[in-house]
Amino acid sequence: MNTKSWTPLMWFYFLMSVAGACVPWYFNMRQLLFGDDPFTLKNYLMAGLANDFTSSITTDFFIVVSAFMVWMIVEARRLKMKGIGWYILFSFLVAIAFTCPLFLLNRERRIQAMKGT
Repeated sequence: MNTKSWTPLMWFYFLMSVAGACVPWYFNMRQLLFGDDPFTLKNYLMAGLANDFTSSITTDFFIVVSAFMVWMIVEARRLKMKGIGWYILFSFLVAIAFTCPLFLLNRERRIQAMKGT
């Protein structure tokens, strides 16, 4: 990976990807270590639907993520990007806040490579 040819946009996506991995997991670890409720999928989803405000954020998130994942798959096929399955997997294992900017970074790199610059 030649970072000397990275554009400012690529660096922005890279920094957002690092933040997207670290920040959500900071809160995940706090909950796992200090939270009163054990981690279960039910507890996780119910926390996101605890009141109207969190329900709004949670449902908004799921709608945006669904659209992004479909676009990501279509765009990866269009640009002949490999490893799209890893982005999907890490969206669930790490955070979509990590994989979204990471995909955008690698998309920019692929476009740059296709242009031959």
